Amino acid sequence: MASNLSILKYMLFRKSLYYPLIQSAGIYTITNILNSAIPFLVLPIMTRFLSPEDYGIVSMFSVLVSMMATFIGLNVHGAIARQFYEKESIDFPKFITNCFYILIASSVLTGLVTLFLSGWISQITQFPRKWLSAVFLVCIGQFIITILLTLWQVQKKPIQYGTYQIIQTLINVSFSILFVVFWGMNWQGRIYAQVIAVGIFASLALLILFRENCFKPRFSFFYIKNALDFGIPLIPHTLGGLAIATTDRILITNLVGIQDTGIYVVGSQIGMIISILATSFNRAYSPWLFSQLKKEDVLLNLKIVKLTYVYDFCILMLSITLATTAPFFLKFLVGEKFVSSSQFIIWIALGGAFQGMYYMVTNYIFYAQKTHLLAWVTFLTAVVNLISSYFLIIWNGAIGAAQGTMIAFFLSFLMTWLLSARVYKMPWNLFFQNNF
Repeated sequence: MASNLSILKYMLFRKSLYYPLIQSAGIYTITNILNSAIPFLVLPIMTRFLSPEDYGIVSMFSVLVSMMATFIGLNVHGAIARQFYEKESIDFPKFITNCFYILIASSVLTGLVTLFLSGWISQITQFPRKWLSAVFLVCIGQFIITILLTLWQVQKKPIQYGTYQIIQTLINVSFSILFVVFWGMNWQGRIYAQVIAVGIFASLALLILFRENCFKPRFSFFYIKNALDFGIPLIPHTLGGLAIATTDRILITNLVGIQDTGIYVVGSQIGMIISILATSFNRAYSPWLFSQLKKEDVLLNLKIVKLTYVYDFCILMLSITLATTAPFFLKFLVGEKFVSSSQFIIWIALGGAFQGMYYMVTNYIFYAQKTHLLAWVTFLTAVVNLISSYFLIIWNGAIGAAQGTMIAFFLSFLMTWLLSARVYKMPWNLFFQNNF
């Protein structure tokens, strides 16, 4: 009887531990799949109305948005997520407001630097100089949207989070079809659609934040310093991550050609299904993990490590499955000019798996608020990525970029795992423990 009672208690404990995570992760995954499926479903249309060169230019637009977004806002949305768990001891609306002050100042400075370097940026990326203002506007809008989504994430509101993203993507895709297919605007129409969609939803995000009383317009040097102390050390880390994620496209554009970049991007969109799944899970996992780590329970930590190992195995199997099956449906999915993109999928999918494994270990560094240490990892990884991708492209052509990116994501995961084990102790050696 006592044994049965112990088993029942153990089962109830496991359910109470994992159910909120599984529920949130399931909602995030479903909504993120739906969100990603929308542009994926219009891929047959876009690859028949846009040329590989058009795709290359749109890809460079995304690269520039990612890079500029690092400096617009200075990553302080991460500080908001972290301070949410301390909201009983701080003036949280005032903290959010001061993060917006950082947005204004960083936007002005970034805009001036971009204007000064616009010629050089255009030459490196082969992106039209006069369209850099669209990059700037999208970055500001995305930061505002990210603040709202970050709050919903830590408040464990995955349905609102997912619905908001899905509707924004629907608007984006709808305008893209209108501009590209019906008005024949080529790559310009695709960028116009993104600017309009981000503008609409950034405005809506501000309205929601006002309605939820998230603003208190009082300047605080202490809160600004706190947010910058969290965000600025992440800039080298973020840039390193961006270098890993974007070096492939920049090198292909300069060493092979913008058309090959377009073909590569189509293959990447399919291979990145694994990254999408990993990101979806992490959005639910990171707030759940933070809440569990706060309990400082040894037995609980052991279960978290077991979950991590199961996750790593599953995501690797998913990436191999995707790479094996993708060539069979790709010829029906994309235009004839893009069929050769199938060669990139295996490497992009494996890179996405290693990126997902990276998420599972980097959260401990964020929890320990040791984000400055990540800069060294990402810097070294970015250097390896640049060198390996360069030589692999010289030897193997455009596919070398995908191979170099996969190597970089694996190295990033491995180094971050070792670093996280030093800053926050977890029982990673559970395979040598009897209670496994």
